[in-house]
Amino acid sequence: MVGFLIALLSGALMSVQGVFNTEVTKNSSMWLANGFVQFTAFLVCACAWMIYDRTNVTTLFKVEPKYMLLGGVIGAFITLTVIKSMDMLGPAKAVMLIVVAQLIVAYVIELLGMFGVDKQTFDWRKALGMLLAIVGIIVFKWE
Repeated sequence: MVGFLIALLSGALMSVQGVFNTEVTKNSSMWLANGFVQFTAFLVCACAWMIYDRTNVTTLFKVEPKYMLLGGVIGAFITLTVIKSMDMLGPAKAVMLIVVAQLIVAYVIELLGMFGVDKQTFDWRKALGMLLAIVGIIVFKWE
C-alpha cells in the first residue's frame, strides 16, 4: 500500500513539475530552465546525502555496467521532452501520452528482461490494460 501511495505522489509531482518547468522556460530558455532544474535537484540531493547518507562517492565508480550511470543524462532529456510536450499539447494530453509511453516501455523491459530486470512472461491482461489506456487517450483527445 505504501508503494502504491508513493507512486501516486510521484505521478502528481511529475505533473506539477512539468507545468512549473514549462512556465520557467517561457521566461528564460529551454536549456537554461533545464539546467536550473537539474542543478536545484543536485543541491537537494547533495543536502540529503550530507544529512542522511554519507555513502562514499567512489562507490559510484563500482557500478556495473557503466551505462547505468546515464540516469542523469536521461533525466535532462526527460525534463526537455516534458517541457516541450506540455507546451505543445497542454499538461493533461502530454501527461497521458508520457504515462502510456512509460507503461509500454516498462512492460517491454520486463518482457525482455532488459537492464538486469527479471524477465516476465507475456500477460494478455496487461496488454489489454495498455490497449485500454491508448483508447483512453483517443477518447480524451476526441473533439
